[in-house]
Amino acid sequence: MKHVLMAGVATLALTAGAQADGHMPFAPGEGDFNWESFEALKGMDLSGEAVTVFGPWLGPDQELVESVIAYFNEATGAQVTYNGSDSFEQQIVIDTEAGSPPNIAVFPQPGLASDLAAKGMLTALPEGTADWVRENYAAGQSWVDLGTYANAEGADELFGFFYKVDVKSLVWYSPENFEDAGYEVPESMEALKALSDQIVADGGTPWCIGLGSGGATGWPATDWVEDMMLRTQPADVYDRWVSNEMPFDDPAVVAAIEEFGAFARNDDYVAGGAGAVASTDFRDSPKGMFASPPQCYMHRQASFIPAFFPEGTVVGEDADFFYFPAYESKDLGKPVLGAGTVFAITSDSKGAQAFMEYLQSPIAHEVWMAQKGFLTPHKGVNTDLFGDPTLKKMNDILLGADTFRFDGSDLMPGAIGAGVFWTGMVDYAGGKDAAEVAGSIQETWDGLK
Repeated sequence: MKHVLMAGVATLALTAGAQADGHMPFAPGEGDFNWESFEALKGMDLSGEAVTVFGPWLGPDQELVESVIAYFNEATGAQVTYNGSDSFEQQIVIDTEAGSPPNIAVFPQPGLASDLAAKGMLTALPEGTADWVRENYAAGQSWVDLGTYANAEGADELFGFFYKVDVKSLVWYSPENFEDAGYEVPESMEALKALSDQIVADGGTPWCIGLGSGGATGWPATDWVEDMMLRTQPADVYDRWVSNEMPFDDPAVVAAIEEFGAFARNDDYVAGGAGAVASTDFRDSPKGMFASPPQCYMHRQASFIPAFFPEGTVVGEDADFFYFPAYESKDLGKPVLGAGTVFAITSDSKGAQAFMEYLQSPIAHEVWMAQKGFLTPHKGVNTDLFGDPTLKKMNDILLGADTFRFDGSDLMPGAIGAGVFWTGMVDYAGGKDAAEVAGSIQETWDGLK
C-alpha cells in the first residue's frame, strides 16, 4: 500500500489500548466542539460492555485514536480497547480464520475488508447507514460504494464505514515564486496546462517529477494516471478499470497514461528533462521548487510530501498547495483521489454496534481533527477546530469533492498495482509507447485469472 509505504509505519510491538479513564485532551463542554453529540452518547447504557478494536495505527496515531475512544468510554461506560500492529493485514486474517477476531477491525484499504466479507467474516452495518453516509459525507455515494462488498452469498451489503481519510489530488508550489513571476493558481486543467506553457515561454520549468522509490520505483506515476482517469472519464469507468472489468489497454486508460505523459515526457515541462523523471527519487524531486532561481514551479504529490521539503520550510508560507484541477470542458465535477481507513465489525456485539454508531457523531471526528493528522468527509463537523490550517485547507478540498475514489493501484492485485503498473510507468516515462505498456500490464492481469 503506497499510503502505508509513504507514512513510514513504525515497527512497534503490539500494545494495549485506552481504558475508560483514558486521556481526553479537551474537557467536555469547553471549546466549539459539538458537545451535543457527546451528551447524546450518554443515552447508551453500555456499562460492562467490552469492545476490542484492532488496526494498523501505532505510536502517535495510536495515542490519537485512543483519545477518540476515551470520549466514548467516558460517556457510555463501555470499555473499548485498541490494539495496533505493524502486521495488521496478516494478523486479522489469522484471527478471523481462527475464530478469535476483535469486535472491530480498522482496514487501511477496502480490498482486504472485501475479501473477508466474501468469506462471511464481517457483519453488515445496520439498515439506514448507507442513507446516513449519503446525506452526511461529501461525495457520499462514493463512500457507500467503497464500503459495499459482496457477502458470502454474493449479495452486496454495506460493511465498511470510512473514518480518517488522505487526499492525493494536490499540487504543491512556492507562493513567493508565483508572486514574483505574476502567476495565479489555476482552477481548471485547461488553465493548469496554459500556466505550464506560460512558465516555459517565460524561460522557466513548470514541473518537478520523480518516480524513484527504491524497490517501489514508479508508484508516483500511478497516482498521476489515476487522477487523470478521474478527470477524463466518469467514476464508473474508473471503477471498471480498477476491477479489470474494463481491460487495462482500453483506449480510455491509454489516453489517461498519455495525459500523464503530456507533463512527464515533455522536456520543456520537467526539471532535468523527461529523461530524468524515472531516475529522480520522489523524495528529492520537490526540492527544485526551493532552489534559487527555482528549478521548477510545481510538484503534484499527496499530503505527506512536506516531510521531504528542505528543513525549516513552513507550509502556508514557504510552500502551499492547490487542488489538482478537473477539466472545465468535460463536466465531471471535482473528483478527488485519496485513501483512508475503513472500520468494519468482525465480531458482532451490542458494544460494537454502538461504537460504529459513535463514529457517525461529529465529536468522534472533531477530537482527532483538533489535534493532528486527520481529514474527514463529514459535513457536520466544525472545521474551525482543525489544529493545523494546512489540514483545514486539505479538508476543504475533500468536502468540495463531487466524487472520491480510492487509490486504484492499492485496490488492484499486488502483481498489478504494486508490480507491473509501477514498472510499466517507468518504461513509459522512458519512452515506451503507452498502448504497448498498457497491453503488457493487461497480459499479466490475464495470467492471474
